[in-house]
Amino acid sequence: MTVTETQPAVQQPAPHPSVGRRRGAAARRNQRDTWLLVLPALLPVLALSVLPLARGVYLGFTDERAGLGIPTHIVGFSNFTYLWHDSLFLQSFRIGLIWAVSVTVLQFLLSLGLALLLNEDLKLRWLARTLSLIPWAMPPVIVSIMWRLLYSPTVGPVDEALNRLHISQTHINWLGDFNTALPAVIAVGVWVGMPQTTVTLLAGLQGIPTELREAAAVDGAGAWRRFTSITLPQLRPVILAITSLNFIWNFNSFDLVYVLTNGGPGGKTMLPMLFAYDEAFRYGEFGRAAAMGDVLVVVVVIFLGLYLRAGLRKDDA
Repeated sequence: MTVTETQPAVQQPAPHPSVGRRRGAAARRNQRDTWLLVLPALLPVLALSVLPLARGVYLGFTDERAGLGIPTHIVGFSNFTYLWHDSLFLQSFRIGLIWAVSVTVLQFLLSLGLALLLNEDLKLRWLARTLSLIPWAMPPVIVSIMWRLLYSPTVGPVDEALNRLHISQTHINWLGDFNTALPAVIAVGVWVGMPQTTVTLLAGLQGIPTELREAAAVDGAGAWRRFTSITLPQLRPVILAITSLNFIWNFNSFDLVYVLTNGGPGGKTMLPMLFAYDEAFRYGEFGRAAAMGDVLVVVVVIFLGLYLRAGLRKDDA
C-alpha cells in the first residue's frame, strides 16, 4: 500500500504595508482629481440653482416684504395657512393643473401622430422635419406676440378665416373672452411644445428594430395591431420620460401666458407662477410668493417621485 504524502498549501506572502499605502494614496488622488474635474460644472449649479432654491424655501416661512430696512420674522406655516384659505390661489392652482394636463396630453397625441408621419419614407421628409422645429427655434416672447396678432378680433387672420368660411359671423376676442381665453392659450402652448416632443418620439421610433414590424407583418398583423403590440410598448420608456418632463415644464410655465394674457381676463388664465409673480413684484409680499413657490416645488417633487417609481417598476418587471 502506497502512502500519499500531502503537500503543504503554499501560502501567498502578505503584501507589504507600503503597497497598501500606495494604493490608498492613488485612490485618494483619483477621487481628488474627479472632484477637480466636476467642480467647474458643479459650482454654477450650486450658485444659480441650489442656493436660490434653498433661499426660496426659507423665505416661505418668513414675512419678507419688499423695501429697505423692513425687519423679517420667521412666521412658521402662517403663509401656507393663508394660501390654503386664499380662494384666488386655489383657483390659480386648479387652472394650472387644467393647463398642464391639457397641454401635455394634446402635445403628446399630436406629436406622436407627427412623429409617425415623419418616420415614414416620404418625399421631402427632411424639409418637413426642419419645418416642424420652427416653433422650438422661436423665442417664447416672439411666439406670444405673433399669436396675439393671429387672435386679434379686428385684424387677426383666425377671426377673418372663420368669417369667410361662415363659421362665425361675429368678431371673437379670443384672448379677452372668459369662455375662449384658456382654450386659446392652451392651443398656443401645444403648438410651442410640439417640436421637442416630436423629436424625442421620432428618435424613439427610429430606435425600434424594423425586424419586429416586418415579422409581425409576415404573421398577418395589421397596421393598428403592429402599432399597439410593437410600437407603443417599445416607446413606453420614451413616452413616460417626455410626458413627465412636459408636465413639469408646462406646470411651471410663465413667459408664454404672461405675454399673451397676463393672467386675464378676470383671472381665467392666472397660472400659479403668474399669481406668485404678482404677489411678489406687484404687492411686495415676498414671503407669501416664496410659499407659493414651495408648494409648486412639492407638487413637482411628488410628480417626479411617481415617475421614478413607475420607472423602477418597469425595470423590475
